[in-house]
Amino acid sequence: QVQLVESGGGLVQAGGSLRLSCAASGRTFSSGVMGWFRQAPGKEREFVAGIGRSGYTYYADSVKGRFTISRDNAKNTVYLQLNSLKPEDTAVYYCAADYSNSVWSIQAQARYEYWGQGTQVTVSS
Repeated sequence: QVQLVESGGGLVQAGGSLRLSCAASGRTFSSGVMGWFRQAPGKEREFVAGIGRSGYTYYADSVKGRFTISRDNAKNTVYLQLNSLKPEDTAVYYCAADYSNSVWSIQAQARYEYWGQGTQVTVSS
């Protein structure tokens, strides 16, 4: 059974930084495409960043240049470094994993079979 456990969320002032972690278990981590999504209050969940098996990365325009996704296959962990945070980045952040040969694009929620429980990020102004 695949489990994804996020950590690293918290309260930070605008302009600050956080690093989110997502520890995966239950499948061969290196074979997974990993994504980060977020959901703000009253809004739909949206794509933030994704990283493929070979390490290629993809970002939402709203976070490009501020957030960095990375993976450590030896630790079965994917990270999301959040820099220059803005109040509009406030949301619950979710980690997601795809271990299939999905035809969906990396930013599509439908691609991902497994989801974590989420970690809250709150950015104060």
